[in-house]
Amino acid sequence: MKIATWNVNGIRARQDEVAAFVSREQPDVLCLQEIKATVDHIPKTVGDIPGYWAYWHGTKGYSGVALLIRQAVAPDRPLFIHPEFDHETRIAAAIVDGVLVASIYVPNGGKDFAAKMRFLEAMAAYAAGLRETTPAAILCGDLNVARAPIDVNPRDRDERTVGQRPDERAVFERILSEGALHDLAREREPNNDALFTWWAPWRNLRQRNLGWRIDYLLASGDLAAAAESCVSLREVGTSDHAPVMAVFGPRKAP
Repeated sequence: MKIATWNVNGIRARQDEVAAFVSREQPDVLCLQEIKATVDHIPKTVGDIPGYWAYWHGTKGYSGVALLIRQAVAPDRPLFIHPEFDHETRIAAAIVDGVLVASIYVPNGGKDFAAKMRFLEAMAAYAAGLRETTPAAILCGDLNVARAPIDVNPRDRDERTVGQRPDERAVFERILSEGALHDLAREREPNNDALFTWWAPWRNLRQRNLGWRIDYLLASGDLAAAAESCVSLREVGTSDHAPVMAVFGPRKAP
């Protein structure tokens, strides 16, 4: 199974890039964030991709998430669900081939840090609940927290900055521990200090790879054990975020 996540920063601006990515990579599930469009404003280019079920959960000009699921792994249209803490169209999930996959867009927190912390706390409870009820889960998306100093380029490291604060990072660790989830990219490359997924859009920071890692695939244990790769595709697209993609081999029977 191949799963990718991408904050596209506007699906109408990035429609051709998303369609090309799907055509080229053929992901089984593509989680999108910050689509910034309601269902009736989704371009046909991506709203009707052959061979895919598409679910769009968006708001005009702001926030929004989506799931594109390959029909080869889901012959019937999946049931798309939202946990109770979803607000501002920030999370949608579906079960694909026995795996719950959620596309998540955590608030930035710059304007309302308390709301961001409430969302992260709710995510920790959600992850803990999935651990008890769902055999396999992957939480994907722009979580807007750089998990540790290594996840920020040295020139930008500052624990007073939203996205790097100790209280945010502490809740992030609770999401992992209480949900028994694995940070796929970091576990595969624990010492890589260049695994960035977001770059401020100025001074060629992306080309120089002076960014932050705030986009993740968090997977439950059997899936993490089956992960063959998890990479940030810095060369793909014109969003300020890169797609992050993981490939999974066969899972061991529980």
